[in-house]
Amino acid sequence: MAHEKSAVLLKAKLGKAMSINNIVILTGAGISAESGLSTFRDNDGLWEKHRVEDVATPEAFKRDPELVYRFYNMRRQALKDVSPNPAHTALAKLEKIHNGSVTIVTQNVDNLHEQAGSEAVIHMHGELNKGRCTGCSGVFAWHLDMDETTPCPTCEQSGGLRPHIVWFGEMPLFMAEIDSILSEADLFMSIGTSGNVYPAADFVAQINALGRAKTVELNLEPSEGNHMFEESHFGPAAKLVPSYVESILKGEAL
Repeated sequence: MAHEKSAVLLKAKLGKAMSINNIVILTGAGISAESGLSTFRDNDGLWEKHRVEDVATPEAFKRDPELVYRFYNMRRQALKDVSPNPAHTALAKLEKIHNGSVTIVTQNVDNLHEQAGSEAVIHMHGELNKGRCTGCSGVFAWHLDMDETTPCPTCEQSGGLRPHIVWFGEMPLFMAEIDSILSEADLFMSIGTSGNVYPAADFVAQINALGRAKTVELNLEPSEGNHMFEESHFGPAAKLVPSYVESILKGEAL
């Protein structure tokens, strides 16, 4: 009887592995840090003696827009000096070669995934290289500095332009689309994220509740939700991700 039960479990496990088609990948600051891009919480969460929360909230923007503009102008310009690392390029390779779908849901506001060649990228926290008008609600590509006098390229009005960034206290973008993609995932990978920023930190629990996807964490160190992952690997993303992608493409990781 025990032998029959083991055989059934093995068959189910093999069936799950062989049916992997949709891969969903959550990426966080850890994947971009190796490209030399500073994260929000470097230096104990301080930036020019200001807490991140003081330059990344709607209240901060109302209180001191000049400071907030300057913060994001500097971050936007910093993107020009960084390039994708092997972790980014490996995920782009996976998207290109894998027979099923590969979707990246990123908490990062940089464009390194796109630079590496990934196309199916969802920026749930917005993008540095985009602007938004609070007047006409237009969203558009933006690579220059902006301030209170910058006119909106859509409605041409000044005073309403802001970075297209999800600030603390605001709802992440594309949540309905993300929920739909997660519900169809056969493999869920979390790369370079601390696991303490919601709702992204809850994705693995959401996946586990469905009981259909394998869950894998690739991180420099265990995240807060590491115990919820079926499999974990620790080390620099630039080394871990290419290796794991190769194992997926060879059918060894599934």
